[in-house]
Amino acid sequence: MSVKIVVAVTDGDWFGQLSRQPNLTEVNFWSPSPKTFRALQPGELLLFKLHAPINMIVGGGVFASSSIMPLSLAWEAFGVANGVASVAEMRSHILRYRKMDPATAGPVEIGCRILTQPFFLPEGRWFPPPASWSPNIVSLRGYSTGEPEGIGLWKAIHEAMTPTVTQPALPEAQARYGEPTLIRPRLGQGAFRLVVTDLYDRRCAITKERTLPALEAAHIRPFADGGEHTPVNGILMRRDVHSLFDAGYVTVTREHRFEVSRRIREEFENGRHYYELHGSEIALPRATAARPDPDALRWHNECRFLG
Repeated sequence: MSVKIVVAVTDGDWFGQLSRQPNLTEVNFWSPSPKTFRALQPGELLLFKLHAPINMIVGGGVFASSSIMPLSLAWEAFGVANGVASVAEMRSHILRYRKMDPATAGPVEIGCRILTQPFFLPEGRWFPPPASWSPNIVSLRGYSTGEPEGIGLWKAIHEAMTPTVTQPALPEAQARYGEPTLIRPRLGQGAFRLVVTDLYDRRCAITKERTLPALEAAHIRPFADGGEHTPVNGILMRRDVHSLFDAGYVTVTREHRFEVSRRIREEFENGRHYYELHGSEIALPRATAARPDPDALRWHNECRFLG
């Protein structure tokens, strides 16, 4: 099969900041403007090319998702995996790119392009973009592995990540880059949060709350208990409901009904607002494949819910 590869012009400071971070599982290749990104589908590759005069491809990652998010949420979700040292530095970069006055600028939104399994090539393994790359390109260009330059890029990545006598392989190089194919993105915590937020239309599945800073992506089965950062293991909840869900005071049944434990009333002599929601049907993602995993719901009902 043929897949698409995007080569994107990358800020050298962003690349340098991330390449010095150990064990990154995801990065936010963000845009200072809130632009929708449709150049790739999940599982395709985005490669980093440094600005002139370097003009070399220096790394990349597996595209997982894109979203438009407030800067505050992007920082909360990814922190230094945004490629900057602080939220203040990130805001400064964004306002400078957008030519906005920091004294009058309010909250800002940015375009988030989430990459998993990121890799950063050592300088000795950097390689040039395809011959057709134009110095006039200031953003990105796509290539298909069904065409000579695209398959050449795929092979160049594979070669750059293959071990030599003096240079070990980057993690999972052989497993990731054989024949051209989609690569299953393995979501990290930040990507999980943004994907679940968008799947539920930025609204709490139980209360319908839409105040974004008050919403959190809840794991049905916690990561520490064998759950994964996958959309079907997540439900978007208001922060207080999420806390109760994690503690077992509320649950969601396999029939997608919200249930409240009697223990709230017994232990706290309160909870009227939650009991009013008892038995209500939760909102679900439009995509059937993204709806809560029945096995994860059963685990929460049987192993976490206090009854």
